[in-house]
Amino acid sequence: MLNKIKNKFTKILNPIAIIFIKLKLSPNHITIIGFIFSIISAYMFYLNNIIIACVFLILTGLFDIIDGTVARISGKVTKWGGVLDSSLDRYSDMIILSGIILGGLCEISWGLFSIIGSLMVSYTRLRGEIEGVKLSSIGLMERAERLLLLIIFTLLNFIWLGIILLAILTNITAIHRLMHIRKSLK
Repeated sequence: MLNKIKNKFTKILNPIAIIFIKLKLSPNHITIIGFIFSIISAYMFYLNNIIIACVFLILTGLFDIIDGTVARISGKVTKWGGVLDSSLDRYSDMIILSGIILGGLCEISWGLFSIIGSLMVSYTRLRGEIEGVKLSSIGLMERAERLLLLIIFTLLNFIWLGIILLAILTNITAIHRLMHIRKSLK
């Protein structure tokens, strides 16, 4: 869903991407830095240092957007970069949610359900696209939306509620994608 409006932010993203290119940072470097930020965010959630956790969560999301922009502008879009980005995004999601769970900021069952839903959103997209079904923008909770939901509810100091919503909405998205795939393959 947010991917549709990402193009409107090109005027903002391109100058930032050019700065990273001038700093000689490759898209893969930016992906790895974003991943490191997610680990720091998770650790801060674990320590219940919510403000710092949220700052690094925002940086994680920013770097997740910028790496692709840098790749496109610099002409360094590669299959390996896509695999690395996607894989570290999954690790990042699970690490952040684990930090929230281990920090006691939500009920364990809702936290685990949000991990399952987050993984299934990505997995159903992967499996559907292997079968030739485009799933970008199908469902509510792609990665950008998941990060935004966590950021908003962290800022509101209602992380537990954000996790409940994340658990419900990610699993609804995965089911929606499964139904879309089934319909497309008939």
